[in-house]
Parts: sequence; structure tokens; C-alpha cells
Amino acid sequence: MRVPTTMRAAYLRATGGPDVIEVGSLPVPPLGPADVLVRFAASEVNHVDAFVRSGAYPTPLPLPFVIGRDLVGVVAGRGAGVRRFEIGDRVWCNSLGHGGRQGSFAEYSAVDVDRLYPLPDGVDPVDAAAVLHGAGTAWLGLVREARVRPGEIVLIGGGAGAVGGAALQLGAAMGARVLATCSARDAAWCRNHGADVVIDYRADDLAERVRRAAPNGIDVWWDTSGHNDLAGWVTLLRQGGRVVMSAGLGATAALPVGALYTNDASVRGFVISNASAGDLADAAVTINHLLSTGRLAGRIGAMFQLGQAAQARAAMESGEVRGRIVVLP
Repeated sequence: MRVPTTMRAAYLRATGGPDVIEVGSLPVPPLGPADVLVRFAASEVNHVDAFVRSGAYPTPLPLPFVIGRDLVGVVAGRGAGVRRFEIGDRVWCNSLGHGGRQGSFAEYSAVDVDRLYPLPDGVDPVDAAAVLHGAGTAWLGLVREARVRPGEIVLIGGGAGAVGGAALQLGAAMGARVLATCSARDAAWCRNHGADVVIDYRADDLAERVRRAAPNGIDVWWDTSGHNDLAGWVTLLRQGGRVVMSAGLGATAALPVGALYTNDASVRGFVISNASAGDLADAAVTINHLLSTGRLAGRIGAMFQLGQAAQARAAMESGEVRGRIVVLP
């Protein structure tokens, strides 16, 4: 595969709003001994990438900084020490654009081989791009943090979102009984993708409906919307229950200490950006299994071209697009 010396990319020269995103020519990145060069096939936009671009989430930004977190593509080159992939292999990654790593919105990306995984045969790159970030977050929350076991009851707040939707599908695959809150218009989607019980999050008696669905309490509560109403929800946990938090950059929720410690409950917070390469590789095994067996689906709300990166970011931040925004070459 012939690789050019320059490439088209969407990048920043300073932090700010979507208007600081430029599209132009940059050099194709050089490869270190453990790097793989990946030719872009698909990506998507997400809130973490927006936090990095705006400066709200501080992380090293080598300028010009290519934006984008997730990548689906084809191997176009290998560093001298790489033995795991062949030229032409379909691959994916969900941890670019953070910690000094350049992002994915470019025709070519250099990816550390330890952060790169094979894309299963038969899986459409567009379908994969729509779920990779959410699915990685879901695995970290349910497997690494909450340690969900078969038969436990998991309540997912925001079950129709990218992370919430992946979490309810993963929870069901793990043998948990999944309860989900969402809007009425999203109820059918949640039921069709693994939720045993779906409750309208606008219901005045929301907590009571959860109690009726789980009279002995829930084992895991994960509000993916970022509201983090700990005081209102901790009383719904059974003994030893776990609260998972992965959203709410500016949230300042009150901590109901008494209800937590008298019930042996715990609160676990995390961001996927801090996950180790080993954790993400473990998550990738599960993600690939669910993708290859058709048990992991996302919702695509819009698609843009790489040259429309700023418009794609603005569309996400407007809140008007329901579903993932996928970016294509």
C-alpha cells in the first residue's frame, strides 16, 4: 500500500469552540517501532473530545493537534517492532486524542499497537464507529468498576444514549437484569436491546416505579446523563450496592454519607481517558465478541465527511441530533 507524505486532517492550533477546528494538509505521522499506521475509514464525535478541544479537560496537546477519539480503518504500515497486524487488516482503536496522542480525524493515524484491535469480519466500519467509545466506557463501568455478576439488577439512567445504550446491552449479555430510564420515544429501542424494564425518566413517581420493579433494591445504579442525584437514588440500593459515575464534568452532587456507609454501598467514578492499555484491550475482547454476534448496536443520527469536522462537532454540541454522529473520509 503506497502511503503519501502528506494527508488531509482536522486539527487545532489553539483550544476553543468548534470554530477553532481547521481542515488542511499535515505530514503523515512517522512511525515508532511499536506503532501501526492506519488509514482512516470511519470515526465519530463525542463529548470527551469536545472537552479536550475546549480546554475544559486538560491534557497534553501537541500542536497542531488532530482531533477525534475513535478510529476504524485499515493497516497501511507497521513499525519495525510490530508483528501482530498485516498490511490491509481492518482494525479499530478507541483511545486516541488524549495524553499526548494525536487524534483520529486524519487520513492516516499512528497508533500504538497495544491500543489497536482487529475489526471482526462482517462488521461494517460505520456501525463499529458508532459504538466503540460507548462500549469501552460501558465495559469499564460494569466490569472493572461495578463488577456486575449474573442475576444482579442494574439500573441504567439514560439508557438510550451512547454509553447508556451500550451499558444496557453489555449488562444483558453479562446475565444481569437491566432496568433503564429514558424518554418515552426511546422506550422501544431500549427494550429491543436488552432492558427488562423501561421507565420514563420524566415520571413523577420515578423512584416508586423502580421500587416496584426491584422491590429488594438494585445492585448497581449508573446515571449516564450526568445528573448524579445521589441523595435521591442511594436509598434504592440493596446492601453492597454500587454507584457508577462517568458523567457530569461540572456536577457538585451532595454525598449522602449516612445512607452509603450504613448500607455497605460504594461510589466509583472514572473516565475512559484514564484507562490503561491493558484495560482497553480486555474491553476490546468483549466488544469484538458482541459486535461479531450482533449483540452490540448503536444509533446513527447523522453522518459528515472529514472536511466537515467543525460542522459535525457543532451538530453534536447543539444537542439537536439524536444518535451518534459518524465521520467518514
